[in-house]
Amino acid sequence: MGNVPPHLPPPHLRDPGDAWAVGPDGQKFWGAFGAAGLLVWHREAGILLQHRAEWSHHGGTWGIPGGAIRQGEDAISGALREANEEAGVPAELVTVLFTEVLDLDFWSYTTVVVESSDVFEPVMGDSESEALAWIALDLVESFDLHPGFGKSWPALKLKLEDLAN
Repeated sequence: MGNVPPHLPPPHLRDPGDAWAVGPDGQKFWGAFGAAGLLVWHREAGILLQHRAEWSHHGGTWGIPGGAIRQGEDAISGALREANEEAGVPAELVTVLFTEVLDLDFWSYTTVVVESSDVFEPVMGDSESEALAWIALDLVESFDLHPGFGKSWPALKLKLEDLAN
């Protein structure tokens, strides 16, 4: 896909959520209204991982599809929309199991964990992915993970393993 981000529409045509949130220490996080990602789990196939495009924030790492929440959108709707746009995740095949929220006071990230009733073929719907793949739970740690996802993965994995038993 390359190292150059795709052309963006002019600011007046973009959702106001498509912007950086800047913390008191100057650290930047994508999504003026926060961000959300969809962790899609299938009991046999594992989880759906996205290899992030090089041009993106933490490009070249693996994580879950997601992005900025739009103005007036809740985190679950945002995660489902982003996962459909980036990976072709069909909302009708998934059931929300739980959410995990990282709240930094000025910005938040919600991981929406869903179970898929079927293994579907993920489809790269935009330029934000280099690859998409179903990965067994025990193999996820062997990938170069997005730093935020890497920190949250051990606890998420334990919850999924508990649900599987």
